[in-house]
Amino acid sequence: MEFVVKKEDLFNGIKIVERATAMKGLQPVLANILIETINNKTLKLSATDLDLTVITTIQAQIEKEGKITLPSKTLSEIVTRLSEGLISFSKTTDTNTVEIKSKNSKFEIIGISANEFPSIPEIEIKEENSVEIEIKPFTKAIKQAGFSAAGYETNNLLSGVVCDISQNTLEMASTDGNRLCRVREKIENSGKTSNLIIPSKTLQEFIKMSSFIEEDKIKIYTDKTKLIIKSEDITIISRIMEGQYPKYNQLIPQESPKEAIIKIGQLIAAIERVAIMVNEKTSIIKMEFSSNKLVLKADTPDAGASEEEIDIDYKFEELNIAFNYRYLLECLKNMETEEVKIGLNSSLSATVLKPNNEDDYICLIMPVQIRG
Repeated sequence: MEFVVKKEDLFNGIKIVERATAMKGLQPVLANILIETINNKTLKLSATDLDLTVITTIQAQIEKEGKITLPSKTLSEIVTRLSEGLISFSKTTDTNTVEIKSKNSKFEIIGISANEFPSIPEIEIKEENSVEIEIKPFTKAIKQAGFSAAGYETNNLLSGVVCDISQNTLEMASTDGNRLCRVREKIENSGKTSNLIIPSKTLQEFIKMSSFIEEDKIKIYTDKTKLIIKSEDITIISRIMEGQYPKYNQLIPQESPKEAIIKIGQLIAAIERVAIMVNEKTSIIKMEFSSNKLVLKADTPDAGASEEEIDIDYKFEELNIAFNYRYLLECLKNMETEEVKIGLNSSLSATVLKPNNEDDYICLIMPVQIRG
């Protein structure tokens, strides 16, 4: 196996696939990237953790065909530190050692036979099972709705994101039981409609890879229990989660008895300052709403306390409520608005946050009980 490749092309290819590797897997080969020649000018790079598979192709000058798996971390570190220009790879037929050369640098890296790499499932891609969607609204929806899913380790439906694609609307939602986010984006979809539960990890990894996609649109294919997200040079294969996701739209209050309108930049800055003294065991910030004022407080036993008052638009009776400040910040920082509208009811009722004068993006956060 011999080939020559531009550093930039190889660097980008590694960055696309490396996050699908499993560094702590039972099979050492899962920490490797499969590199194989396709024709005399194309290399294919693949990585998998058995749940998520990522494949990309890059241009190269192939002098001798073959395939090998190389450790992702070591390969990435080598390529990152090499000078710009061409890199040559050569592997002898009877060993798994690959020699890497670039200008005055030379490395020998020991890989694992490509025969030990898990076989990538053959999925029949049918156009009638596809949805074509613009990347911008898709990535925006993931960023705004995906972060409130439960941790991936829980491996239950709440670690997934609902993705409902109709002819002109994309709706995404996720919840971990303490918070819920839902976003709706206008799209143009000429393919079929879909309602999927996609692992949040798959979508978060897609966000990181999306900067390498040059096209304006991607295609989403479904095949029984598998999902494929495909651009011209990148393919992501993931499982589809199966089960009955909570009816989240029924959990969102249609209206709130009390509403506050606050400049979002001012609120974020105040929360970040007050959070300096938050108790890291609880992450609780107390919020006291009164006539056109909001007082934010935090305290930690034996460490101290913090307090800040900001002007807001609020004309209802006083209300004291407390939240995990991280939930508030994540929600606020994903809003594209100058003002946030906070819908309140009682100190223990679900609280709704959304951009003022807009209903397409909604965050629902459960408060925590204030003790003492």
